[in-house]
Amino acid sequence: MKSLTRLKSIVLESEKNKRLMESVGAADYLSNIITNINSGITSSSHDEALYILYHIKLSPIGLKTLGKTGGLFDALTCVMQRAWSYEARAYAVMLLKSMSEVAEPMQVTSLKVKFFKELVNILKDQISEKATKATLKLLISVCPWGRNRIKAVEAGIVSVLIDALLDCSEKRVIELISMVLVQVCQAADGRAELLKHGGGLAVVSGMVFGVSAVASERAVRILYSVAMFSGSGRVLQEMTELGVVEKLVLVLQVDCGRKMKEKAREILKFHSRVWKKSHCVNYDLI
Repeated sequence: MKSLTRLKSIVLESEKNKRLMESVGAADYLSNIITNINSGITSSSHDEALYILYHIKLSPIGLKTLGKTGGLFDALTCVMQRAWSYEARAYAVMLLKSMSEVAEPMQVTSLKVKFFKELVNILKDQISEKATKATLKLLISVCPWGRNRIKAVEAGIVSVLIDALLDCSEKRVIELISMVLVQVCQAADGRAELLKHGGGLAVVSGMVFGVSAVASERAVRILYSVAMFSGSGRVLQEMTELGVVEKLVLVLQVDCGRKMKEKAREILKFHSRVWKKSHCVNYDLI
């Protein structure tokens, strides 16, 4: 513990110290402490080791090497559990976010449902805005893979994200949430969960011209996935009642991205036989 306390003070002194600590293999020493959770080492030592490891700010090569350390992903998943302190959980998810960005695809696709459940719990517990953003960025990093989208949906990510959107006013957080929803709604189960939530379609529709250009474009991508692949009669009716169709028509009228307009036009044309019957939709604009 004395050595860790000294290392902590050293790592915070300067950027040069961080580089020197990486060069002498401090990351391996610290990761060994973290992975030996059940070795009898005190929880305060684990917390200190995790704090130092995060603040070294390893280079991409160092992070990639760290990611190959046996059991570190699993150990950090354990640290994300509610039995640990808020601070330790926050540093665990922030370190995992950095590691995932340089990890090998095989490592990313082998993540377990438990991993995603702990991410869901961190979002639910609202540990800090920094931890929330790191969690969302981590999800964005690992969800391009189809099997990870399914695991995230199974862990309950969709309802948690929608609930978060209903309460959130911070632009950057909304943009990150919208990107995770874009990814998980590419899976049938993800779309089903969004539609099952009472506020799912409404909150996505509200992002169109309601937050930022980035959020608007992502909201249209989510609506595209829903309308094109899960557009049942009930869903199309709900989209009409919520004003989603009018929003899509508005996308064609204003100055926004070409791809956004193309998606909106494609949705409207695909369901034109149903929506033309609605008096509130002017199809002459399409």
